Amino acid sequence: MTLAEWADLREDEPGELQDGLLVEEELPDGLHEVTVAWMVHMLRAWIAVRGGVVMGSEAKFAVRPGRGRKPDTTVYLPGRRPPMRGLIRVPPDIAVEVVSTAPSDVRRDRVEKLDEYAAFGVRFYWIIDPAARSFEVCELGSDGRYVHALGATGGQVQPPGCADLTLDLDSLWSELDRLLQDDTPE
Repeated sequence: MTLAEWADLREDEPGELQDGLLVEEELPDGLHEVTVAWMVHMLRAWIAVRGGVVMGSEAKFAVRPGRGRKPDTTVYLPGRRPPMRGLIRVPPDIAVEVVSTAPSDVRRDRVEKLDEYAAFGVRFYWIIDPAARSFEVCELGSDGRYVHALGATGGQVQPPGCADLTLDLDSLWSELDRLLQDDTPE
């Protein structure tokens, strides 16, 4: 499958493109989706008044020939805009991945996507791990590789490159804990 064919798939057709093959995406659970929604809400409230763009998890990015990804959240800082239709070939300033619990998903987010987003030119790669209660920011260096710029497990953090943005991680973790406490299997 080509990138163009992948981009033309119906929006409800799941999967990312890896070396020309359509592969299963992660299987997100409720905690993953709450974390993504929280992050989109926080980023949208911060960037909208500044003229930037936040997108959700179905935007398709051509990260390299034969390889397409759909980050959980992406941000274009003021002065930059992606195309609003079709396959996106312009790297976002920020790509956010929320780590799912399956070992293959952890490997994909922490190893494969790390290298791919760096080669694509994504300036900041944020990795949020709800199970580990961790938030990491990797910043693209002049050598085209990521440098660990921030690691936190709680408190209020100010991600590099995002003036005046404060993320209250304790608030996010508390919300996840509350949802887990109220979670009763049926």
